Amino acid sequence: MELFRPTGKKRVLFFLLSDIVFSIFTIILAYLIRFKFSIPEQFYNSLFVTMAILIPIKILFLSIFKQYSITWRFYSFIDAKNLLKAHLFTYFIFFVISFNSFHALYIPKSIAIIDFFFSFVMLGSIRFFKRLLLETNFNKEKRTIFIGANSKTQSLIRRCLNGEFDYYPIAIYDKVDDESYISNVKVFNIDKLSNDNIETAIITQNLSPKELDVLVDKLTKLGINDIKISNDFENKIKNLSIEDLLARKPKDIDTKEIQNFIKDKIVLVTGAGGSIGSEIVRQVDKFGAKTIIMVDKCEYNLYQISNEVDGIKVLCSVNSPLLEDTFRQYTPDIVIHAAAYKHVPLCEENKMSCIINNVFGSIKVINLAIKYKVKKFVNISTDKAVRPTNVMGATKRVIELYAKNVFSDKTEIVSVRFGNVLGSSGSVVPFFKKCIEENKDLPVTHPEITRYFMLIPEACSLVLQAASIAKGGELFILDMGKPVKIKELAKKMIDLSGKNIKIKYVGLRPGEKLYEELLISDSDLKTKYTSILIVNEEKIDFDKLIKNIELLKEKPEIIMDIISN
Repeated sequence: MELFRPTGKKRVLFFLLSDIVFSIFTIILAYLIRFKFSIPEQFYNSLFVTMAILIPIKILFLSIFKQYSITWRFYSFIDAKNLLKAHLFTYFIFFVISFNSFHALYIPKSIAIIDFFFSFVMLGSIRFFKRLLLETNFNKEKRTIFIGANSKTQSLIRRCLNGEFDYYPIAIYDKVDDESYISNVKVFNIDKLSNDNIETAIITQNLSPKELDVLVDKLTKLGINDIKISNDFENKIKNLSIEDLLARKPKDIDTKEIQNFIKDKIVLVTGAGGSIGSEIVRQVDKFGAKTIIMVDKCEYNLYQISNEVDGIKVLCSVNSPLLEDTFRQYTPDIVIHAAAYKHVPLCEENKMSCIINNVFGSIKVINLAIKYKVKKFVNISTDKAVRPTNVMGATKRVIELYAKNVFSDKTEIVSVRFGNVLGSSGSVVPFFKKCIEENKDLPVTHPEITRYFMLIPEACSLVLQAASIAKGGELFILDMGKPVKIKELAKKMIDLSGKNIKIKYVGLRPGEKLYEELLISDSDLKTKYTSILIVNEEKIDFDKLIKNIELLKEKPEIIMDIISN
C-alpha cells in the first residue's frame, strides 16, 4: 500500500515522533530514579515543566546537527558525535534557562544529569538499531550499480537506502577521472566496470540508442541481465526494453506546427482503436482538437481508447453505410485514415477480405472526404507498398496511387509511408516477448532478414507533422534510420531476459520480403524537416486505374498486375 511505502518525509516523521516519545520516557525515568521510584506529589508539575522546556530544545538541536537528514544505513561514529553535541547544547541551554528557577519550579538539578545520560544512550541506540536492521535486510536486496553520476542517481540512491526500492547501491560508474562519492557510494570510471556479484544495473544517463546499445552489450557480457533505466523527471525505475534500444528519437519534431494544424479542428480517425490509430487519437487530443471522432469496427479496441480520450465513438467498418452518416453529421476538418488489415500472412490467405477492407474501404473513406469537403485527408501507408511482393503491400500501393491521382476538389489528400512501429499489435517484438515468457525459442524467418523500426508516438508525431506541411498530392516518407536485422533484435531480447533461449530459423513466409524499402527511387525531395521526405512520382492514367480496381471484385489475383502496370 502507498501509505506504508517508506519515503524521506515519513522517515523524518518517524524519528521525530520516536525522539519525542523516548524523551518523555527518559524524563519520567530520571524522576523515578531520582526519587527512588516514588515521585512526591509536589514534583508532578515540575515533571511536566521539564518536558515542556527540555524536549523542544532537544528537537531543535537534533535538527541543527542533521539527525533527521541522515541515511540510516550509513549512521556512523561521526553522526553519534553529532548526537552527543546536540545533547550537550540542549542541556546547557536547559541549565541556562532554568538556573534561577530550579528551586521555584521544584526541578532537581540532578534530573537533567540523569536524563542527559539516558536520552543520549536511548536515542543513539534507536539510530544504531535502525542501521543494524537495514544491514540485516541487506541479503534480501539486489546488489546494484548505477550508470551515471548525477542528481538523478543521488535521488534514487537515497530512496533505495530509505527502503523505497529493493536495491542495495554498490557503486556508481561514469566518465570520471577522479574517484568520488555520491551519498556515500563510490563513483568509478566506466572503464573499470566489472561484475562483483552484481545483480542489477540502473542507467540514469541520457544516452543515444547507439551508446545505450554498446553499454547494454557490455553489461550482458558481464552477466548483468537485470538492467533498469530511469530517464524521466519523476525518477521512476523501469525495465530496459528493446524499444529503448531501437528508439529513433527524431530531433526535428515540431510540436508548434502540429498544434497549429490540429488545434480547434474536428478530426476523424479511422482504425482509432488500433496501435497507430489510438496514438493518433491521443496526440490530436493533446494538441487541442475541438472534436475527435473515433471510428473502429472492433468493439473492444474502441472501448479501450474511449476510456482514455473523450470523443464521439462510431462502431462500424470503413465499408459500412454508417460511415457516410458520420461524415454528414459531423463534417470533419481532418480525416486520418489508419484502418487497415496489416498482417502479411493473414492477408495472403484472405486476399478478397484484404482487398475489400484495404482497397474498397479506403476508396470509400477518400471519396466521402472529398464529397463532404474535408480540408485534409491523411492516408497511413507502409514500406510494404514499395515494390510489393504480397497482397497487403499491394493494397496499400493501390491506395497510394488512388490518393495521389483522384480529383479531390478542395480536399488536400496526402499519404505518409513508414516502416514497422515497435510494440504494435501482432508485430515481432510482442511476439518475441511472449515466446521468452514461455521459455520458447525465437522463430526468425531468415538470418539476413531486416526491418525498419520506429516508436509509435514518434511515428505518429511525424505523420501529423507531415500532414501539417502538405499541400495535397504528396507521398511522404519518414526517415526510419538504418534497418535492423531481426536476428540481432532477437539476440538482444534474449540477452536482456537472461534466459537460455535459442534462435531458430523457420524460412520466409508467403509474400514476405527479405528487405523492406522505403523509397521507390532515389529522386526523393527534401522538406524543411530532415525526418520527412517526399517521393517524387509522376501522375498515372486514373481512368485505367479505376477500371483495374473494379476488376478486383471478380479477380482479386490481378492486384499484383495493377501495380506493375
